[in-house]
Amino acid sequence: MKRCLVIDDSRVIRRVAAKIVQDLGFAPEEAANGPDALAACKAAMPDVVLMEWDMTQMTGPDLARALRALPGGGAAKVVFCTSRNDPADIRAAIAAGADEYIMKPFDSDIVASKFLLLGLLG
Repeated sequence: MKRCLVIDDSRVIRRVAAKIVQDLGFAPEEAANGPDALAACKAAMPDVVLMEWDMTQMTGPDLARALRALPGGGAAKVVFCTSRNDPADIRAAIAAGADEYIMKPFDSDIVASKFLLLGLLG
């Protein structure tokens, strides 16, 4: 089963996203911040990472760059899931290593469409 690491400092958002990815056939894992997410990725690189931009301890772009620098980090798909909607932020996320960008609020159809675009679904 493919694995998805959901990273957000909001427990509610993590739980909602974890339920969505589980319903899409992924084994969800959760991390509340960048350092915890990097530790999880070092232990076992997930197939896809769904991450917030604004978190304590490390921003999403900083986390994406650090994740991409890890062994195997280039293989994971990185999807930002954030309320930031400025085109400059989207470009910055892509430059940091994001494969896709989802705006909050999101639902299962939006996540599924992005995962489909990335070749993660059947």
